Amino acid sequence: MRLRQSSGVDLAGERMVEELQSSGPECAGQEMDRKYWMALALYGVLALLVWFTMDAGKVLVFGRAVEFRLVPLIVIGGLALRTVVAHQAARVRRSGDENGS
Repeated sequence: MRLRQSSGVDLAGERMVEELQSSGPECAGQEMDRKYWMALALYGVLALLVWFTMDAGKVLVFGRAVEFRLVPLIVIGGLALRTVVAHQAARVRRSGDENGS
């Protein structure tokens, strides 16, 4: 195991990328795709749980009444969007590495 200084921002993400890179580029892409689809499915399940378990009460947001269950759905949607963007960035990086070698 080699020691290197981490940026400290996303230690789990950095460790996962290192493990995937050490297993080979073909396996890394398949593993990342599998984790990507699993994450999106879990976001969907979580959104369904929020929708069916939270009360449809109203909360004031910037002076407007908004359904209370929409607030966590927006947060979950933001996390899902971040996952999609990160997956696309990883695909671009992988294709750049394959073309550059």
